[in-house]
Amino acid sequence: MFKPMILSSAILTALLSCGAQAATAKNVIFFLGDGMGPTTVTATRLYKVGEAGQLTMETLDHTARIKTFSHDAQTTDSAPSMSAYMTGVKMNNEVISMSSDTVAESPRKDANGNSGLSGCASSNGQPVSTLLELAKAKGKAVGAITTTELTHATPAATYAHICHRDAAYDIAAQAIPGGAGFNTALGDGVDVLMGGGANYWTPYDKDNNKRGRADGRDLMAELKAQGYATATTKSELAAVDPASSSRLIALFSKTSHMDYDLDRQKNAASTQPSLSEMTSKAIDLLSKKPEGYFLMVEGGRIDHALHGTNAKRALQDASAFDDAIKTALGKVDLSNTLIVVTADHDHTMTINGYSAKGNNVLDLVKEGSDKTIKRDINGMAITTLAFGNGPNRKQVREDLTSAQVLDDNYLQETGVKLGSETHGGGDVMLFAKGVDSDLFKGTLDNTKVFSKVKTALGL
Repeated sequence: MFKPMILSSAILTALLSCGAQAATAKNVIFFLGDGMGPTTVTATRLYKVGEAGQLTMETLDHTARIKTFSHDAQTTDSAPSMSAYMTGVKMNNEVISMSSDTVAESPRKDANGNSGLSGCASSNGQPVSTLLELAKAKGKAVGAITTTELTHATPAATYAHICHRDAAYDIAAQAIPGGAGFNTALGDGVDVLMGGGANYWTPYDKDNNKRGRADGRDLMAELKAQGYATATTKSELAAVDPASSSRLIALFSKTSHMDYDLDRQKNAASTQPSLSEMTSKAIDLLSKKPEGYFLMVEGGRIDHALHGTNAKRALQDASAFDDAIKTALGKVDLSNTLIVVTADHDHTMTINGYSAKGNNVLDLVKEGSDKTIKRDINGMAITTLAFGNGPNRKQVREDLTSAQVLDDNYLQETGVKLGSETHGGGDVMLFAKGVDSDLFKGTLDNTKVFSKVKTALGL
């Protein structure tokens, strides 16, 4: 005689937990602070809100520790680390969203002598799907915005596949629906694209665009012909009306990256928007899609200032990045939106000494209630922030003053002299809030972040 099995509540719960987790995230905003290691987060807190304060990112509900090594190196560059977040695959340094066996091959020069054409052999690896592509295939709107060149490693990892991050002309072409080199996995294309480096998207001109495209294509014009709104200034961006536009290409620098936030704010003539303004507009446009959206937002110039050991500009850009997170939180419904904030790698910056509470993190180390300047064994003042390596290492240290080290252009001292500071190989932090944010906990490989975002979106 058959006897029914009676399951205890504990067993039933365990069995149910083994099943697939219901996807509840309609939208995902993935924030990437390039080079924003734990020390940079701490220093930005001290710079912006003080010891007892909290950055917006630090108020998010869930945290994790992220391992960032690449397929071939203990210390990653931005290309494979962001690609790991976007694809769940480890790849070699310099490679963008390709299989692990892909070898980085330096780009070729074009007819005008500008480097940036793909040197990738057809047999060199295979593309691997990105979160942005998977979201697009699911019917969602997608976007990628950055303060770097729009073809730079981090944004490129969302929409392109190539064996070397510096093949910028070919990376840009992958974003143009129907054009030569288009990445067909993007469907009808990326809905919102914003950043710098217009030269990679516009034709060569010997007088006005010497780093422009040798093939003569005007990629911005091609996108405009397909219904994209365009913008090159803050005012043009503000004028884009979500009621009449759902797609946008906006490039805010003719060559290279957008300005550091410190310089943008101090330049009364600046026509560039803040990352917060870019984020706000992107959300307005993407949220029109009933199926939801996937948006990547990069604070890209944090990394560049750290490479130069210019801590002041790095911290201000990290602060602006944090402002963009605050803007997003004020616009979204967290009952159907997942916010993820992380970094692609660390840097070698460290916080030195025993500075008194309230001391400016960019200043000299000043100890005790009387703010006595801390000096090295030779009687020279030292700064709170320093780097393991980089350009500012003199044969003999000079005595420093607060006026010197608080200057916008001061470069922190370094332990080992190199032309440019390197990345650090340490783990980075992840912060998450909103639907399914509890998926992020413990110590995770960066490839596992991909699978958790994918699960949350039901991709």
